[in-house]
Amino acid sequence: MEVKAIAKNTGISPRKVRLVLDLIRGKKVSEALDMLRFTPTPTARVVAKVVKSAAANAENNFQMTPSDLKIVSIFADGAQSLRRYRPRARGRVGHILKRSSHITVNVAEAED
Repeated sequence: MEVKAIAKNTGISPRKVRLVLDLIRGKKVSEALDMLRFTPTPTARVVAKVVKSAAANAENNFQMTPSDLKIVSIFADGAQSLRRYRPRARGRVGHILKRSSHITVNVAEAED
């Protein structure tokens, strides 16, 4: 059985989040949290929070043991973007997109 946790509208672009997600895909939850603890990027803190939430959901809602959990799938999708404008030369405008993302984590008991 897979248990899910989602963090919506994080203020980080999906492209930057995917770099961190590729590090922990397929790992055990405890190993992934150790890796995220020593990853020197602010994105790692947000991803760690979602992984902890998925482990807590599995433990509280489905009575799974957290030490046996493995990350089955983890991905980041684009969320709503803030559109901002910057004045440019000769009265024109430059568009700025401040992207955000939804981070989804699925965990299940490892089959060893």
